[in-house]
Amino acid sequence: MGVTFLERLAARIARIGRRRGLRTDVAAVPDVPDPSRREFIRAGVGVVGGLAVAAVAPRLAPYPLANLARGLRDGTTPSGTGLAAAAPLITSPGHSGQHGLGHSGNIAVGEVDTKRMAYDPVPFLTQFDRGKVSQLPNGRTLRKFQVVAHDREIEIAPGIFFPAWTFNGTVPGTTLRVREGDRVRIQFVNAGTHPHTMHFHGIHRAEMDGVPGVGPGEIPPGGSFTYEFDAIPFGLHQYHCHTLPLKRHIHKGLYGMFIIDPRQGRPPARELVMVMNAFDTNFDGENEVYAVNTVAFHYAKHPIRVKRNELVRIYVVNMTEFDPINSIHIHGNFFHVYRTGTSLVPSEYTDTIMLCQAERAILEVRFPYAGRFMFHAHQSEFTELGWMGVFEVTGDDDV
Repeated sequence: MGVTFLERLAARIARIGRRRGLRTDVAAVPDVPDPSRREFIRAGVGVVGGLAVAAVAPRLAPYPLANLARGLRDGTTPSGTGLAAAAPLITSPGHSGQHGLGHSGNIAVGEVDTKRMAYDPVPFLTQFDRGKVSQLPNGRTLRKFQVVAHDREIEIAPGIFFPAWTFNGTVPGTTLRVREGDRVRIQFVNAGTHPHTMHFHGIHRAEMDGVPGVGPGEIPPGGSFTYEFDAIPFGLHQYHCHTLPLKRHIHKGLYGMFIIDPRQGRPPARELVMVMNAFDTNFDGENEVYAVNTVAFHYAKHPIRVKRNELVRIYVVNMTEFDPINSIHIHGNFFHVYRTGTSLVPSEYTDTIMLCQAERAILEVRFPYAGRFMFHAHQSEFTELGWMGVFEVTGDDDV
């Protein structure tokens, strides 16, 4: 890990410390009990690659920033900082078998408990809920879904927990997929502790828009409502809660992807779902953890395997709050871009795109060479705080 990153890390710690009215240049460290990871986060925390970074609450002792940065690098931070419970970082390319990660490589040791969360980012990439299918009297296809809002604690990096609000128990919520012209019927049940709605991007009647004060408005805890509309236009869309304060309800996890396939379909491909998101772990209006599909660095530890020369179609939606712009860059390759997915003709051929909040795009790429190719946000800080993964491109018969 280079000096530049350590300086950036130290500056971030100092900024958070100043916001809390703490000194960040004091060498003396009083003896205080080590908080648990969860207590540490709730007291106020930054996270770098799944590693809790401190000096943000009165009970956590100040510590010289240079020493703190060195401790973060090698996992030897003193107990007085409250960092003893944090996982050390893997800091060099290829160290500990972490796939030769080039200019990143700042990855926390350990794994999130996917069984406890009932959510695994790897299978989520290719999971699509196409609903319960039947026919209406006029011959049109009806697709019925049930979506339930739950409060749930999720793990966003090893040992780093976040009190989420979820659709169907996960963040992101279930990827809903229909065909252009289908009738869509979604029974929404609010099993959470706050009023919520479901707002779908697309074209529909006002009473089905899922916003406060229109149609059913907010659905109270214990309530339910059935949203029904025709699936138009084809493309890549999303759904999210629209209850105020909007940024809180979205940031807490109430969002998911909504795909409307064109009537004629798209060419066969290996299809992947990627939702850009981030988490403000100390609720100060700044994100400390960034990811695609929620878990920081997960696709660096578990590379996405694809075949050489096969068509790979990536559905990308930016649901990051607090930061207005996100991006995706794929190393060593170019891809075709279909903005919003509402055209069958690509608009760009590039290796990097930017997406504002709620923007989305379909990317199509063929990898001509086998090997490991990094993908990440091209906002470098996002990459270093978790938004990075690897495509592992294999021979034609290896996936």
